[in-house]
Amino acid sequence: MTTILYICTFLLSFLIVYFLIPPLGRLAFRLDFVDKPRADVERKIHRSPIPLTASYAIFIGFFASYLLFTRNFSLETGALFLGGILLLAIGTVDDWFKTKGKDFPALPKLIVQVSAAVLVFAAGIRFNGFVNPFSGDYVLLPVWLQFILTILWIFGVTTVINFSDGLDGLAGGLSAISAVTLFIVALTKGQTTSAMLSMTLIGVTLAYLRYNKPPAKVFMGDAGATFLGFILAVIALDGAFKQATVLSLFIPVLALGVPIFDNLFVVIRRFLQGKSIYQADASQVHYRLLRAGLNNKQAVMVLYLVSTCLGLSSIILLLLEG
Repeated sequence: MTTILYICTFLLSFLIVYFLIPPLGRLAFRLDFVDKPRADVERKIHRSPIPLTASYAIFIGFFASYLLFTRNFSLETGALFLGGILLLAIGTVDDWFKTKGKDFPALPKLIVQVSAAVLVFAAGIRFNGFVNPFSGDYVLLPVWLQFILTILWIFGVTTVINFSDGLDGLAGGLSAISAVTLFIVALTKGQTTSAMLSMTLIGVTLAYLRYNKPPAKVFMGDAGATFLGFILAVIALDGAFKQATVLSLFIPVLALGVPIFDNLFVVIRRFLQGKSIYQADASQVHYRLLRAGLNNKQAVMVLYLVSTCLGLSSIILLLLEG
């Protein structure tokens, strides 16, 4: 029965996003809610205006499918929904500024992203502790440390997925690969909720990729990228991090390895150069691959391959733990 549920939630989430993106794209052109090419910005590599409305299809497809098939109207789901709404709202404002060629200040985004993470923590989805590999005892961390680590994880993953959204098909594809990895981890650990969340995310990201693969016909903007990062972070907290040993703490980190490691490098580099870590530039690995001579499709495929290898490494780690 559970297998059928996984298939159904995948199909419904996929179909909702697949059929919602075109009309939302047409609406974007009417509202002038499109990402326009800018010759003065190195990161803007598209040639024509692209709708920024895929995030709403992703949000609707994700929650409609997940809630219909799980009937999980819990406090945790409520926190996930409200956190998603917050990120969608502030992301929309940020995207709207971008359509006018302006930059939205970083502080409001920071406050909202942290607020979404606090909601999740308050609902009980948190990093509680780990199993001591020497004694086998569970080490329960003090609440203040649980709070700091949970907020840092959610905020960090939300940010790195957003930062990785620089090439057609990249953030959606990396999110899909990470979701597949986390789905396998959740199945292995017998965690149905995390597995359902992962499968729903796989459905929405693959449908989005149908329109976002190079050359992209639609973007999800900051609103969609931060939402995907937020959901991935929560899935890891609710699944892979539960009852984790010191070794298996690396499983979700590897599952999200490409955006995490790349953006850690970028943030450290910006910090050492005295730049704002939020200041967008073309220092991410995908831009470096383009400068090395690869085209959009080749750069994306290289990063998909690296992400898949890291995902497989995390699964091997899981099996070694078993």
